[in-house]
Amino acid sequence: MMNDKLVFLGLLYFIQGIPYGLQSSLLPVYLRGAGHSLTRISLTKILYFPWVLKVLWAPLVDRTCTKRCWLVGTVAGLALTCLVSATMSPDVQYMGVAGSLLAMNMLASVQDIAADGAAVQLLRGQGELGLGNTVQVVGYKAGSVFAGGGLLAVIDVAGWGWMFTLLACVYGGVALFVWGAPVLDGEPPRGQGEGRRGSKDVMQPWKVWRKLLSVPGTPWTMFYVLTYKLGEQGAITMFPLFLLDHHMTARELGVWNGVVAMAFSICGSSISGFLLSQYSIGLLMRRVFMMRTVSMVFQSSLLVVLEPSALMKGMAVLSLSLQHFIAGLITTLTFTTMMNCTQRAEESIQATHYSFLATLEVLGKLSFSALAGGMVDTVGFPIAFILFLFLTSSSALHVWRATETGILKEQLKEQPQ
Repeated sequence: MMNDKLVFLGLLYFIQGIPYGLQSSLLPVYLRGAGHSLTRISLTKILYFPWVLKVLWAPLVDRTCTKRCWLVGTVAGLALTCLVSATMSPDVQYMGVAGSLLAMNMLASVQDIAADGAAVQLLRGQGELGLGNTVQVVGYKAGSVFAGGGLLAVIDVAGWGWMFTLLACVYGGVALFVWGAPVLDGEPPRGQGEGRRGSKDVMQPWKVWRKLLSVPGTPWTMFYVLTYKLGEQGAITMFPLFLLDHHMTARELGVWNGVVAMAFSICGSSISGFLLSQYSIGLLMRRVFMMRTVSMVFQSSLLVVLEPSALMKGMAVLSLSLQHFIAGLITTLTFTTMMNCTQRAEESIQATHYSFLATLEVLGKLSFSALAGGMVDTVGFPIAFILFLFLTSSSALHVWRATETGILKEQLKEQPQ
């Protein structure tokens, strides 16, 4: 039964990562090759906006229909959107392609709400939560790599139209799989009275927000997901650019920071799921956050070595690999913590609660990534990395205090089930 849950969730999160891979890796390269300006290419980031706003329609997904209906409907919608995209050419129909990708992000964000809600209901105990969140993180990254790397490698041969036709077939197959998936057979149908009550709450969002904030552990978790990646995100964004300026070529950086670093990130996420089945989440978080602080000290020390050499490149690659490995560990631990908190909420708001926390997590990372470049331009790499180190250390202290006196205290001694 557990394997059925993991396959089901893995497929959902795999196809959820496809739109991100298309827009972050494939689309910029394709558009640049077609002669579009960098300004126009950078404006495609606006297409991610539905992910920031998804918490606004999460109550609707929570309170109406079943998770199966929402999942089948959104995945089938993604298949139809891909078929429409297959008829367009980004060379001459830029706005049409942008509109179809915006629709894909909108549908994928709704699918994400339903998938998260299904995961919260299906996964029980720390062992299942750890494995389930590992599948979530790894599946999403695999979908992103498939779309951004695999499809990019064959698009010159297959062409834009056939590529999106293939994606339509993938989405259509997953929609049929979800329609008949036995893991959702136990999902209770929405009663008529529950539907009316849910619709009333959707029309009165302040009641939903009051319920969200009253869930035990929510205030701490909100602050945690907003801040836990600040220092790390600044370093992950800026250290490769430092290497580009001083030690590595763009091709070398593409290999080490792209392919190799992503492999270490996926490895970290996978190992984190195994560790969660053996140790308490509180103990793991305390140790991994200390490891990240030490890793940041090591990386920051490399900034003073400006002479290019084989040894420096080796140390830089080691630093990048270690950084992404630990980031993968922490990501799975964080999503497990979020799901632990969400499971304390009443079932009617669980998908909304988890989507709310996930939105804050994205906002925390994106906002600091946008500011990190200006910070380095203003004060330079060394001072900026001192700030990144301070933020990383503060996050470790925040987690450590939570294991001593806060929300993670009970989970420090709790054994996996």
